[in-house]
Amino acid sequence: MNDKIKTIIAASISTKQEILTNNSLITLIDECSNIITQAFKNGNKVLFCGNGGSAADAQHLAAEFSGRFYTDREALPAEALHCNTSYITAVANDYSYDVIYSRMINGIGKPGDILIGLSTSGNSKNIVEAFKTAKTKSMITIGLTGESGGTMKHISDYLLNVPSNDTPRIQESHIMIGHIICQLVEEKYFG
Repeated sequence: MNDKIKTIIAASISTKQEILTNNSLITLIDECSNIITQAFKNGNKVLFCGNGGSAADAQHLAAEFSGRFYTDREALPAEALHCNTSYITAVANDYSYDVIYSRMINGIGKPGDILIGLSTSGNSKNIVEAFKTAKTKSMITIGLTGESGGTMKHISDYLLNVPSNDTPRIQESHIMIGHIICQLVEEKYFG
């Protein structure tokens, strides 16, 4: 069993090592941190969406902005779109689960706001629909996906696609990338 555990840890390290040596992805992570920082400076908000474990990750990252990351500072306007269960269940029941995020974006999205969607496959229909709606609202979209990028590859303004097809390794890397962005934004915004 110890060998299996070591194999899993090694796979996680290997995925992160690939990110570490991918200069294009590193540059894109920094670019996304600049875009998010500027959005906050402009009075815009950052919205997150995901499903399952990716919803938990979306909520985690939104809390890093609205709560704090490393420093005691004022809250930044960020939230995960799935936290209102009455809304989610009503819209899923009355319309479709595919529109739970796009309907919310239609109601609260403003030009210059940022929508960050987490989907390991890049094909989550409700996130794809949210990105399409965000485009009509002149919002900026950032996709966090796995290697192929899926459908989100073609509709994301910025695509941070982790070089893996293994869901747990992708999600572990999404949190790492999210934490890096949170740290950089906090440093750039608050100095």
